[in-house]
Amino acid sequence: MSQRETWATRAGFILAAVGSAVGLGNIWQFPFKTSEYGGATFLVVYLVAALGIGLPAMLAEFVIGRKSNLNAISAFERLGHRNWKWVGVLGVGIGFWILSYYSVVGGWVLRYIGGSLTGAYFADPASYFGSVSAGLDALVLHAVFMLLVVAIVAGGVEDGIERATKLMVPSIVVILGALAVWVFTLSGASPGYVYFLSPDLSQLSLSVSFDPFPSFSGPLTNVIPFAVSQAFFSLSLGMGAMITYASYVGEDQSLFGDSITVVVLNSAVGVLAGLVVIPLLFVQGVEPGSGGAGALFISLATAFAELPAGRLVGAVFFAVVLIAALSSAISLLEVVTSYVVDTYGARRPRVAAVLGGLIFLLGTPSAWDTAWLTWFDTLAYQLLLPLSVLGVLLFAGWVYGRPAVAELLSGSSFGQGVGVTWLWLARTVVILAVLLTLWLGIQTLFVDGAIVPPL
Repeated sequence: MSQRETWATRAGFILAAVGSAVGLGNIWQFPFKTSEYGGATFLVVYLVAALGIGLPAMLAEFVIGRKSNLNAISAFERLGHRNWKWVGVLGVGIGFWILSYYSVVGGWVLRYIGGSLTGAYFADPASYFGSVSAGLDALVLHAVFMLLVVAIVAGGVEDGIERATKLMVPSIVVILGALAVWVFTLSGASPGYVYFLSPDLSQLSLSVSFDPFPSFSGPLTNVIPFAVSQAFFSLSLGMGAMITYASYVGEDQSLFGDSITVVVLNSAVGVLAGLVVIPLLFVQGVEPGSGGAGALFISLATAFAELPAGRLVGAVFFAVVLIAALSSAISLLEVVTSYVVDTYGARRPRVAAVLGGLIFLLGTPSAWDTAWLTWFDTLAYQLLLPLSVLGVLLFAGWVYGRPAVAELLSGSSFGQGVGVTWLWLARTVVILAVLLTLWLGIQTLFVDGAIVPPL
């Protein structure tokens, strides 16, 4: 077996982790979910979830990854708990599942870069999205996007992933910041800022009854599962990505400091994306939450079609979305690639190509019909991600326990008290919060009938 790769620099690891987190989850899903589930109410729950649940869960994944120095599946066996490999298998499977439809959306982004430059969608943005979001065109661009992802992952950790994300992540922040300043100058943007940044406190309520099982009601019933899962999605938790990336980290790095950096930067980029997208929707008089998975594309295309320099601004915006999509997609493919390379000593380029082909096939239904894409996404948000994060927390908190604290503090200047506090939060409050999220998600899935595929 070949020698295992590592990150060349600490900055490379942080930017790769941020790049994994900062993707379509932030620029496509976050503004869409925020506008659909209450604006600032969703934002408040999301930020609380990112810091209160996402940060402890990320630390758990970092600990597992670095201590084992292996991929997300083999890590549990090396730590002496082979029976818990199911957590790694679940995470890798979820990454595979998400990337299959994520790549389809990446294909849409490729189409919209060209459509912006040519003005192809200016006449009728809604019809344009309908014509390119499903069918042969979507399938071809799904393949092109996956080829780009495979090419980067085939290059390896240092020469492929680290080099790419060092360019991608700063570019995302700079271009999004410039767009946010531009949107601030537009007439009619003010109501968007109010909707996004001024929470209605009356909406932050949840009640429970027992008859005999717990049943929840109140404004937060629908917000919590999507906001918490949005934190998991945008932080790349529950997909094996952070376990895999942390497995390339040296013992002299502070996992605590790195995780805080990743969570803060990721949340900042999500808010920045909201400051671009949501006010722009209000400029066009678009009702929040309308349009489904294509809301971002249709609404922004309408805005770019009617605003000065729309072709240039549109091309720049969708170029940012493409960079973000690639930075996350490569982390998901790396999870599965790492497992095969570690376990069988296979050549990385060949493994990445074969796995990319399988992911492409799984994504074919989503490319052919957006109803399938919505179904894949809904199951990921409301069932798979909370279940996977729950497994990681149960293992790190209750099975691995004290050795996890020692690993967390290795390379850090924090004292034992910080590690013990993290452990007990992960064992109690955080697990209860994830259980609540999972229960609400399951409740919604069955009530809405969303558990049934669109056959």
